[in-house]
Amino acid sequence: MTTATTRTPRTPPPQPDAAGAPTSPDGVRPALPSLTGLRWVAALLVFGLHINNFGYLGGQAGRLVSWAFTPGGTGVSFFFILSGFVLTWSARPGDRAPGFWRRRIARVYPVHLATALLAVAIAFAMGKPALPTWKQTVANVSLVHSWWQPWWQTLNPVSWSLACEAFFYALFPALFWLLRRLGARGTRVLGGCAAVVALALAWADAHHWLNQPMYSLPLARLPEFVLGTVTARLVLLGGWRGPGVEGSLALALLGYFLVPQVAPGYAATSCTLTGFTLLIPAAAVADLRGLPTLWRGRRLVRLGELSFAFYMVHLLVLRAGISVLGDKPRFGAVAGIGVTAAAFTISLALSWALFEGVERPVRRLLLRSGRTKGDPALQKEPVTAD
Repeated sequence: MTTATTRTPRTPPPQPDAAGAPTSPDGVRPALPSLTGLRWVAALLVFGLHINNFGYLGGQAGRLVSWAFTPGGTGVSFFFILSGFVLTWSARPGDRAPGFWRRRIARVYPVHLATALLAVAIAFAMGKPALPTWKQTVANVSLVHSWWQPWWQTLNPVSWSLACEAFFYALFPALFWLLRRLGARGTRVLGGCAAVVALALAWADAHHWLNQPMYSLPLARLPEFVLGTVTARLVLLGGWRGPGVEGSLALALLGYFLVPQVAPGYAATSCTLTGFTLLIPAAAVADLRGLPTLWRGRRLVRLGELSFAFYMVHLLVLRAGISVLGDKPRFGAVAGIGVTAAAFTISLALSWALFEGVERPVRRLLLRSGRTKGDPALQKEPVTAD
């Protein structure tokens, strides 16, 4: 928010770029804080899903957690769509593929390696060193383990989504090249094709038409990423015609709570795809227009900055807790809420340590040799999950 003043501003106001999107004098598009806040909400949904899976609460409290968070795995789908949107929003025509890939590696790889090492340490500390084979380890470290179903949850299980993201990153320069040559109509056609493919795969997966489960397969998750890139491009072109934040949020919530009515796994994508695809650009447009949203508060944005590290570390904390709490302890409401709060606090503290001690400094170190002034990598980009 700005206030009126009689003094001459130090920097000129944002100007529209060739696509009609406002940019600062150095060519960087405005930050979209609501998307950073939404990123935290998605990470929290995944945390809630795992709390439910680990059986911390029993009785009525457990049933309530199950109702609220059984669909929490769709938070990963939200991450994939959000990643496509933000990468397209922050990309510029002069970007080169090697520089883009270097920035992506600097963004996700330090935390991935740190949590993989932490997973090994926890396994040994628990006296259960059921470590992957060297082939599985190489696949995990190389972020290709999601291509082969028996390997998809090796080391840190949630890293399977990073393997999907790595595939998206590999394709993004070519996809962005295509998007820049499509008008609004062609971009909408591409988005429609991506939506049809995603829904067809969900139907095929639910009916067991395919030998390979779709949930963790990077190629199957690509349509979600493409939808994110398409909606960002439409916003940049001034061609976005979706509903506002309230309507999009209502559709997203409706789809979220419809998830238990479909087959588990990839089929859940069919429920949330529309709502999530609409909500992200709606929140972005609200930020651009200065309209209020639920996710722009300073604390929520800060949590959004920590969300990648939180996502990567929280399941390891829950796994470590088995040695103390046992497997599916089913505590009563008070005790269950207490241990959930403790797990959340430890996960959040570790995510802060990872962000401040690994993610941020190592990223800066890896990017120091390149040109970083106005670099899109310095923006707060929502990634999975990512």
